[in-house]
Amino acid sequence: MGLPGLRAAAWALRRACGPWTPHLGPRLLCLHPMAGNGEAPVPVGAKQEHDKKARSGWQGPTRVWEETEQQAKKFKSSEDGEQQRKLPKRKIVLLMAYSGKGYHGMQRNVGSSKFKTIEDDLVSALVRSGCIPENHGEDMRKMSFQRCARTDKGVSAAGQVVSLKVWLIDDILEKINSHLPSHIRILGLKRVTGGFNSKNKCDARTYFYMLPTFAFAHKDHDLQDETYRLSAETLGRVNRLLACYKGTHNFHNFTSQKGPHEPSARRYILDMFCEEPFVREGMEFAVIKVKGQSFMTHQIRKMVGLVVAIIKGYAPESVLERCWGEAKVDVPKAPGLGLVLERVHFEKYNQRFGHDGLHEPLDWAREEAEVTAFKEQHIYPTIISTELQERSMAQWLSTLPVHDFSATAHAAAGLGTKAPSSLEGSDGVGDSD
Repeated sequence: MGLPGLRAAAWALRRACGPWTPHLGPRLLCLHPMAGNGEAPVPVGAKQEHDKKARSGWQGPTRVWEETEQQAKKFKSSEDGEQQRKLPKRKIVLLMAYSGKGYHGMQRNVGSSKFKTIEDDLVSALVRSGCIPENHGEDMRKMSFQRCARTDKGVSAAGQVVSLKVWLIDDILEKINSHLPSHIRILGLKRVTGGFNSKNKCDARTYFYMLPTFAFAHKDHDLQDETYRLSAETLGRVNRLLACYKGTHNFHNFTSQKGPHEPSARRYILDMFCEEPFVREGMEFAVIKVKGQSFMTHQIRKMVGLVVAIIKGYAPESVLERCWGEAKVDVPKAPGLGLVLERVHFEKYNQRFGHDGLHEPLDWAREEAEVTAFKEQHIYPTIISTELQERSMAQWLSTLPVHDFSATAHAAAGLGTKAPSSLEGSDGVGDSD
């Protein structure tokens, strides 16, 4: 058959089947038109399919192309989010250090922008660095967030530890710190077990309280004498009194709204002592360290305040023994400026998981130099400069004469009816000073 014959055959086939269009699905047989009818008969199945598409607004290949294009755009716009969600989400702990001046404590108050907290800045940095999705920042329970200790207004920390679930992005510490102010730093990160809770797994907490040594001068001495120097004899007496706190005691007089018969008022103190004094900016300072399983609201500040009152001669030493009894004792509360959470301890966790080959012990020995540097750059200077400018310790010392350190029958009556403090952390764990 020559070329003219092929063209004639093709034209006859075209007239029989109509113009060719691409169709998805099974091929339909083309039948020769019946005599007297210029249109080819449409199979019953094809006609039903055509009517169904017409009713649904189907517009043929053009609509398919538009939908494909929209899906491509949608995929492209969410490509970064998909890649992020594919990153491993793991339970970790972060070692934090911060200067608490200007903040209303550690714990975040969701929905309140009036009182800024440390966690406000931390959560913002976690979201902006891509470690957590934005909705986790709005509801911290979604990332299983927990802190070891809830520090109060103005209180600093050199070794706070928080546990949470994050995306393990590259250079995670550098990216988080890039969105934090210089007085808040993340110094370390370690993987932990999936069920780890930093508050519940913490065996003990160590705080230190930094104060000018003229606080230990006798009450007849000038309250603001910056030339005062602590003698070895007075330091020895201070340490003897601080040692009285060691062991298990009923600390109901060292917190607020807690009666002597409440079991949670009993706390165990492992150690408490005062270190050798040092001079900064012409003023002598000393550091009191205390390690305990847990602390109640204002407990440490009241423990320091009572020893200062005894050393200065406002209260007898016997008041310490009376504090353990049921009677109400007026215990002064030292200023919050010098209180710092130094470190938290995980001895039991380390014994079980620290050497299992999968997890590291939570001892932070490698970060010790950075912790020390942060204290020297941010915490000590803030305490010293604020004390020199605001004289918070001198002002507090002037209030000691108004305290009554003798128990009264009226104050002792009805103590057992007091409700637990609403200011302290869950189950009374974690110092809220």
